[in-house]
Amino acid sequence: MSEPLLYRVEDGLARITLNRPQRLNAFNADLAHAWAEATAAAVRDSAVGAILIEGEGRAFCAGGDVIDMATGIGGSADIQRLADVIHSGISSLVSSSVPVVAAAHGTTAGGGLGILLASDYAVVGSDSRFGSLYANIGLTPDLSVSAQLAAAVGERRALQLLLTDRMLTAAEAVEWGIAAEAVGEGDAAAIAAAVRSRAEEIARFWLAGAFGAYGQAKRLVRSRPERTFAGQLDEEARSIAAAFDGAEAQGLIAAFASRSAAR
Repeated sequence: MSEPLLYRVEDGLARITLNRPQRLNAFNADLAHAWAEATAAAVRDSAVGAILIEGEGRAFCAGGDVIDMATGIGGSADIQRLADVIHSGISSLVSSSVPVVAAAHGTTAGGGLGILLASDYAVVGSDSRFGSLYANIGLTPDLSVSAQLAAAVGERRALQLLLTDRMLTAAEAVEWGIAAEAVGEGDAAAIAAAVRSRAEEIARFWLAGAFGAYGQAKRLVRSRPERTFAGQLDEEARSIAAAFDGAEAQGLIAAFASRSAAR
């Protein structure tokens, strides 16, 4: 039996791969716990400067495993505990100061939207589709969908997805702000490869530059709801001062000044 999630760190990049392709990477208990452990490990590892989330097979993530819910879960208390486990992983990513990119090919549905929106930059396939579909089986949003979807696309558009069975195209997902870009052409395998390649390119861009500053910029934006406007300005001032004293900024500022003086 294969592992439900694959995790590895290489050259500063933590790669989290959802690995239940036979279920479109839908979450069961095993994947939920592996997800919580991998995300926690990634954000606390000082060697990690970027995180990439991807899915095996023909889809990114179809949310919760409905068949498993129907046959393998005892009741509502089990559902709540399972959601709490997955939520802990989402919180780890969103509250961290490590930038996260998602490579989302194929279908993303239900709670998969929450996993996608836990990333800070999402690359999707040109043939990808995105939808809520919770109400189709009588359920309500979880995995941060009710919070993150509205924050990303606005309340009215979030309601359009949550209150219908509409599936967005890749172009619509980019237009709405769910994804940053849609890539790939040809068959599904070629598009999936293009998505993974572009997502890794984004992650390597962060790692090759001032990834500490990128991470702090992500943290400032993600944590903004916790503060008043005045508090946010204070946090910006504190953060830029702390960055200025760091070796990363000192080296880049010195190089910039040297180039400017030579002109």
